[in-house]
Amino acid sequence: MSRINKNVILVLLTLTSSAFLLFQLYYYKHYLSTKNGADLSKSKGRRIGFDSIQWRAIKKFIMLTSNQNVPVFLIDPLILGLISQNFDQVKNTSYGSTSECKFLCVPRDFTAFALQYHLWKNEEGWFRTAENMGFQCLKIESKDPRLDGIDSLSGTEIPLHYLCRLSTHAIHLVVFHERSGNYIWHGHLRLKRHIDRKFVPFRKLPFGRYPGAFDRPELQPVTVDGLDILMPKDPTHFLQEIPHSRFIECQYKEARAFFQQYLDDNTMEAMTFRKSAKELLQLAAKTLTELGIRFWLSSGTCLGWYRQCSIIPYSKDVDLGIFIQDYKPDIISAFQDAGLPLKHKFGKVEDSLELSFQGKDDVKLDIFFFYEETDHMWNGGTQARTGKKFKYLFPKFTLCWTEFVDIKVRVPCETVKYIEANYGLLLGFGAYTTNPLLLEAIFPVLLPLLLLLLLLLLDRTERNRERRGERWGEKDTCRHFSPLVKPPLPRRWGSWGAHTQIPALDLALRAMCATTWSLC
Repeated sequence: MSRINKNVILVLLTLTSSAFLLFQLYYYKHYLSTKNGADLSKSKGRRIGFDSIQWRAIKKFIMLTSNQNVPVFLIDPLILGLISQNFDQVKNTSYGSTSECKFLCVPRDFTAFALQYHLWKNEEGWFRTAENMGFQCLKIESKDPRLDGIDSLSGTEIPLHYLCRLSTHAIHLVVFHERSGNYIWHGHLRLKRHIDRKFVPFRKLPFGRYPGAFDRPELQPVTVDGLDILMPKDPTHFLQEIPHSRFIECQYKEARAFFQQYLDDNTMEAMTFRKSAKELLQLAAKTLTELGIRFWLSSGTCLGWYRQCSIIPYSKDVDLGIFIQDYKPDIISAFQDAGLPLKHKFGKVEDSLELSFQGKDDVKLDIFFFYEETDHMWNGGTQARTGKKFKYLFPKFTLCWTEFVDIKVRVPCETVKYIEANYGLLLGFGAYTTNPLLLEAIFPVLLPLLLLLLLLLLDRTERNRERRGERWGEKDTCRHFSPLVKPPLPRRWGSWGAHTQIPALDLALRAMCATTWSLC
């Protein structure tokens, strides 16, 4: 009896405990979770987000720059992209009102900031303070390209990039420098031999693979994830600039070498033309930029930039290129409103369009429209006098920024190939051959003329020998030119219906006809 009572009691206790446990689970699910669940999740997010390594590294970096009065601004493409999607929310966020980390806590290895170097007053002091705060910093310097055109200052180094690492997160500080064309520029992140290649994942950095040029951004203060930072007022525009920011310098050293070999034209006429051409290029750049049309230096203007970093004084015009897909119907009216009347219009939008506008001082602006095919590009040309149309082929190319006569403009990144397609193979800096198509066209005429000149010299030598009594033998000199003759010609010129009294000239005429006939 006693055993049975014990089993019953054990079962009752087990059932009671199970019921109480189920009641606790039910109460927690339906009461506590609805009241405190959101706060608990936010508390967990705050612990994981605001205590993350990247957020603490950014906070420390912002404190460092604020204490040193260094006006850095956010340029990280990933974070700017997230902010631009929620820009209205970010603009209306005040300090301390953020309860979760949405932007700066996104997992990544580095965060990119930038500063304008002319506003940095205490570079060395900032560097020492950063190391005292626990940052390991790396400084990347290189020669200032703005001084390459000045012999006495060429080679001066300037800071281009800073990389500061705290624990496993790094801050990439891109140093922007002012340029003459009212834009900012950053240099190439080129690692020297002594630099640790494993300091940060250099290949993942979005800035520094090549030099870049950007419009001067207007900055605004915002609060992002509880931190007060500066960022571009129009983040979308800045993000659109990044993939098209590549910049290439004019080759100042080679330009100096060119002018040492070929003296620069400093006459009053040349200086007047350069001034008028620069003003015309500035006006054209302003007009096309307002229309949102991409353009680049083309033809002789591009050659002048590449070869001598200046406008060719005897070119008498300014040449620009535009992709036909960027054409807008109001381009003509926009130039006319800017004071540039239309002088010529050749071709159609769908085929070989070319526009020419008249600037002041008889300087002309020529705009060539380029059409893209599967494996090449081309633009059309029309001879004004006869109306004959031409098609000029170019290898495919991309566009880069450069600085030309203190103006930020584009040029083909593959500059040498572009110029060679226009003017022929470059033999050396500043020298080029005739266009291959033109050479092919005149070759059948050019070669016989060269042979004629050569054989006239031989005839003169023969007559000189006759005067000395040293006559040539009976050897048939035609055999020396037999590879040019197809089929073999008769030894006597009479069968061709012509004859001269000078043996060498006789042979020259035969070679001319044979060469021309064989090439045709």
